Amino acid sequence: MDNTLLVSLSQQIAAYRSMDVIANNMANISTPAFKRESMKFEEYIQQTQPAEGETGMQQISFVQDKGTLRDLTQGAISHTGAPFDLAINGKGYFTVQSPDGTTHYTRNGHFTLDGNGRIVTESGDVLQGDGGELTVTNDDGDIHIAQDGTVSGQRGQLGKIKLVTFDNEAALQKDGASLYSTTQQAKPVETPMILQGSLEGSNVQPVLEISHMLDVMRAYQTTANLTQNLDDLKRNAIDKLGSAAN
Repeated sequence: MDNTLLVSLSQQIAAYRSMDVIANNMANISTPAFKRESMKFEEYIQQTQPAEGETGMQQISFVQDKGTLRDLTQGAISHTGAPFDLAINGKGYFTVQSPDGTTHYTRNGHFTLDGNGRIVTESGDVLQGDGGELTVTNDDGDIHIAQDGTVSGQRGQLGKIKLVTFDNEAALQKDGASLYSTTQQAKPVETPMILQGSLEGSNVQPVLEISHMLDVMRAYQTTANLTQNLDDLKRNAIDKLGSAAN
């Protein structure tokens, strides 16, 4: 394949992947604590043989994706009034355990009670306290969750929410829209700040995403037009050669 077409193809693939990431950001505008992502690209240089009539090795520049970058900026906090909606103001992640026993971390504090009185996420992952899962009964009445994560009811203190942080938050592995996993050692947050009856929103800014999407679409169309023009030039050259031969 022609080198110019290869370069154009690499740029089109890069634009396509960028559109996927932007679309995912837009789809999660309303997901609590969702963190915006963007593609990371690098230039890849390949050495090629010189063209006819030229000397020395030539270089071709390709676009190569190196994964995604996550924006860890905190989203806006809004009041909901729901007793098990919890927002982290500042650093930290909730610790949750999935039904298969896997530990995950999240800033999405939209919790509810399951049939067993456990505080769980929408997908059923159980919120962990310093001593394990937290259980609420009817005898506990209204639940109060202090800023330091202490959970109390009419029977007294029920436990304390486990809020943790990591040395390298950017290295957390994404497991869905708002769950993360890691092999790093979790460390307790020194000064936790949990707000009951509130949720952290997504940090996606729709206007900026739409602007970015339009930029990517224009870049894709420009490259597609270049590819089409090159194809037309080759086709015309072949037609002329065919006519000359006749």
